[in-house]
Amino acid sequence: GITGKYGTRYGASLRKIVKKYEIQQRARYMCTFCGKESIRRLAGGIWQCQSKTCRKTVAGGCWTLTTGAAATARATINRLKKAQGAEDGK
Repeated sequence: GITGKYGTRYGASLRKIVKKYEIQQRARYMCTFCGKESIRRLAGGIWQCQSKTCRKTVAGGCWTLTTGAAATARATINRLKKAQGAEDGK
């Protein structure tokens, strides 16, 4: 598999954890700008769309495009914006 390069070193548990992260970082993700599944990791936390028409560069998580903390923050911001909009409408 992807962790075969480590051979029998480091122990099975650590290789299993590394496998999860390596699969996540090498996967392609959906581009929110062009809608294609073509975002790939450029470096730690830097993601770029590989589509010839898009080529957008996005900051994200180190191993995945979005992190759980980022999703929570985005939801909180949207909830507060919605609450503020309802307050202005009164």
